[in-house]
Amino acid sequence: QVEMLESGGGLVQTGGSLRLSCVASERTFTASRMGWFRQAPGKEREFVAVFSYIGGGAAYADSVKGRFTISGDNSKNSIYLEMNNLGPEDTAVYYCAAAISYAMSYVRPLAYDYWGRGTQVTVSS
Repeated sequence: QVEMLESGGGLVQTGGSLRLSCVASERTFTASRMGWFRQAPGKEREFVAVFSYIGGGAAYADSVKGRFTISGDNSKNSIYLEMNNLGPEDTAVYYCAAAISYAMSYVRPLAYDYWGRGTQVTVSS
């Protein structure tokens, strides 16, 4: 069973920055893409960003474009999320996820096969 291990969450003031990291526990596991989702209290889990290991492409939710940057390291089965200019609306639990295939749209949680337990990001105003 592949485990996704997130780190890097915390408390930051408005305008601050955080860097999230995620690594898959199995080195032999080959993901087609890895992404980040977030879930705020009382809201559904929403797509944040995705990194494709084939071609190295990335995509973002409109709400984070220009502020967040996702990157990946295939050799380490890892992805990172650099978050800048954070605001209270970014407060949520952030989840890392890995997909084996490209069968479904990357914005859908069902497209991903493995999930981390989440890391809390809190932005104070």
